[in-house]
Amino acid sequence: MAALKFSLIPMIAIMIGALIAGWRTPGQKLVAAMQHLAAGVVFAAAATEILPLVMHGGSPTATLIGGALGVAVMLGLKAAESRFEGPVALLAAIGLDLAIDGLVLGLAFIAGEKAGTLLAVALTLEVLFLALTLTNDLAGRYRKVKAIGLTCALAVLVPIGALIAQPVALLTPIWITGFLSFGLMALLYLVTEELLVEAHEKPDSPLISAMFFVGFLVLLLIEEIMA
Repeated sequence: MAALKFSLIPMIAIMIGALIAGWRTPGQKLVAAMQHLAAGVVFAAAATEILPLVMHGGSPTATLIGGALGVAVMLGLKAAESRFEGPVALLAAIGLDLAIDGLVLGLAFIAGEKAGTLLAVALTLEVLFLALTLTNDLAGRYRKVKAIGLTCALAVLVPIGALIAQPVALLTPIWITGFLSFGLMALLYLVTEELLVEAHEKPDSPLISAMFFVGFLVLLLIEEIMA
């Protein structure tokens, strides 16, 4: 299964990010620049691969319901994160986030191998810096070895999420459109409410902001080369 194979790439990226954070904490400007880059890549993948499939799915009702559920789930996750505190709540929230990433990746492969491949690239960048942030936070609560281990343990949720998406391929096109709309909203939430929000909490500059557009253009070029 292509989705499972490619989901191993972001899983490995999480482990690498955890090890890097355990060895040396990256500077805030570098993290902010890479978060902008990842946001641009994810946004381009959503706009060029997932959005056209949803628009041509032929079912406005499925698009509306799937999209509304996607927004509700992501906002519910954000509310849960703000309501509960502590390491267990943090790990649960990020674990759910990673599972949703894997689910969206699996849905992208249902849409097509090119869409899945491009989204795998985008999510790899996103989860790499998520792992850096999580490991740094956990290192303030636990020993570094335990912080790295907990982050690496969460990495398996990405391929699990991708596997959960596989039965969707057996459904009718209307159902697939609904699930793709759900995934599209989750990706847009990831860009606007997580990556960019976190990036702007750090030192900013025109060069750092430009990394968003660099990521967007790079994915467009990759898509044209693969066409």
